[in-house]
Amino acid sequence: MSASNRPLKWNVGDDSRPGRSLQLLLEGPLQLQPERVQALLRKWHPSLREATFTAMPWEKEAGAHLGLISWGEHTVQLAGFDVPMPSAALEPCLQPSHYDEALKDRARGHSTHLLLWYAGQEPSPFEQYVALANITGALASLGAFLVVNSDAFNVAPIEPLCATDADPFDYLRAMPLQLLFCGLVKMEVEGTPGVWMRTFGAHLLGLPDFARLTRGHDEGQFTFMMFERVWKYLRGSQARFKAGDTLQAGRGMAMRLRHAREQEYFLRNPGELFVMEPMSVVSA
Repeated sequence: MSASNRPLKWNVGDDSRPGRSLQLLLEGPLQLQPERVQALLRKWHPSLREATFTAMPWEKEAGAHLGLISWGEHTVQLAGFDVPMPSAALEPCLQPSHYDEALKDRARGHSTHLLLWYAGQEPSPFEQYVALANITGALASLGAFLVVNSDAFNVAPIEPLCATDADPFDYLRAMPLQLLFCGLVKMEVEGTPGVWMRTFGAHLLGLPDFARLTRGHDEGQFTFMMFERVWKYLRGSQARFKAGDTLQAGRGMAMRLRHAREQEYFLRNPGELFVMEPMSVVSA
């Protein structure tokens, strides 16, 4: 497994960054005039009609333009930087992405970026992410083109969110988690035949992450859908898994869950992670 696939952390200043966060890549200089930003927010969605954007003094030492976006019970803190996102944080998100190289090259050439993190009163981690993602959509016309979730090692173009005819909040609530809020990474581990596929970021939604050893890269779509179905079940039932539980994974396939073994360093995770193994190959 290449080092770029291993978990990395990206923080601004220190490790105390609170809440869920997303990063937004922009082309061109930052234009964070309070009146313009507030107008974009209020135009974006009826629930943001009374949204406010409060610019805070520019912190020269931190190199950040700071601000607060507030509406209802939600507060999003914003830090804008006149430089690209650090490549050490961006590359591990771009490399596992299934998007084409043209978009990845465009991302590597971005000029400025925004960091958004949730600091409001919404208790649901999922709704916090929905709120954050909608703010990225509202700010798209500032020159933003790519949303990055560095906790999930995932990226998503901003165009689908802006182009949808559906309510953007409903669109985000219905879309597969692995399109932005979680990430699916494929790993070829030296000495192990096949391809490991594992998720990142689900623990920030109050869900377990999952991993499975597959025969090859062509099982990516099936693995993606299987993980989504299990998360949907957990979210709808409020059930909790434990090691040794079994489940039906489709196509007549039964899986047993286990925790990662000590030697499976590449499955280390900030929260709970379950390995899915076909029951026919699970040792007693």
